[in-house]
Amino acid sequence: MTVNIRPVTLQDLEAVAEVESACFPEAEAASKTSFEQRIKTFPDSFFVAELEGKVIGFINGSVINGKVIYDDLFHDTKLHIPEGKYQTIFGLDVIPAYRKKGVGEMLMAHMIETARNAGRYGLVLTCKEHLIHYYEKFGFVNLGISGSTHGGATWYDMILEFDNINL
Repeated sequence: MTVNIRPVTLQDLEAVAEVESACFPEAEAASKTSFEQRIKTFPDSFFVAELEGKVIGFINGSVINGKVIYDDLFHDTKLHIPEGKYQTIFGLDVIPAYRKKGVGEMLMAHMIETARNAGRYGLVLTCKEHLIHYYEKFGFVNLGISGSTHGGATWYDMILEFDNINL
């Protein structure tokens, strides 16, 4: 299975929205309009996984100066700080049929490397309790229950800080 990780384009909008709806309940899923704004605002931190021309997953997030994600970030792309210190991850989505095949790991590795190359201090995300161990595999540390109430779920703040920061 040869998966290509590449930057998102507006032509991917429909496919990205379909992947999101396959991965998240409606209350937690981002809208097509939201994805359009994200693609236009931070295309440098929005990547798709493509297999034989079909989008099977993606990873995306804005850049901020803080160490935790807050709910307004999901809805207001004006909060993106292009030269910010931390890369957020709003979603790591892989269509269920392609899970447990390394696609998520490829997307995460690509985002981590992109953030490192951009001079970020690290990455931040929120996840549900059952996914904490998954993100710990990449070096993320659990900071505890998040202040986020996105979609009515309980979230945990996670952070991966780079050691090689030149201050």
